[in-house]
Amino acid sequence: MIYIDIFIAFFIPGILGYGGGPASIPLIENEVVIRYGWMTVQEFSEILALGNSLPGPIATKMAGYIGYEVGGVFGAIVGLFATVAPSLILLIFLGGLLLKYKDSPKVKRLTLFVQPVIAILLGVMAWRFFSESYEGIGIWQTVLLVGVSFLLIERLKIHPALVIAGALIYGGFLL
Repeated sequence: MIYIDIFIAFFIPGILGYGGGPASIPLIENEVVIRYGWMTVQEFSEILALGNSLPGPIATKMAGYIGYEVGGVFGAIVGLFATVAPSLILLIFLGGLLLKYKDSPKVKRLTLFVQPVIAILLGVMAWRFFSESYEGIGIWQTVLLVGVSFLLIERLKIHPALVIAGALIYGGFLL
């Protein structure tokens, strides 16, 4: 039964996560944290930070790790398959149809309507992470990390992966 739950937990975000990994992260969080209760928001945010610091698609890394934590090696395989299955099915059955209608004004409008929803989901997830961080490490550490990260990424144009690595090192040694 746990393998069916793992499959559903990663298959649904794969179907609904229009826009790739970043769009499906809030959906994965909803399944893993809220629906199944396999981990806390703090644990999920740590897995997300670790996954973002590694190369490759974020959704598959998270599915493999969470699947392994919940169901062992077979759970990791099920989670990975569930993450890529929607894209695989879509490519096999609808690839030609999508190519035929890719320039359709209706399809382009659909994309424009979906983008704000994804932005709101990412904003809600960011707010949850901020709230958890505030409760876990305090307001000053949170403000420091957010402020320094913003300055490094936006003002000094340092690559986000380096900022994430620096935050991991900071958290590992000082928190």
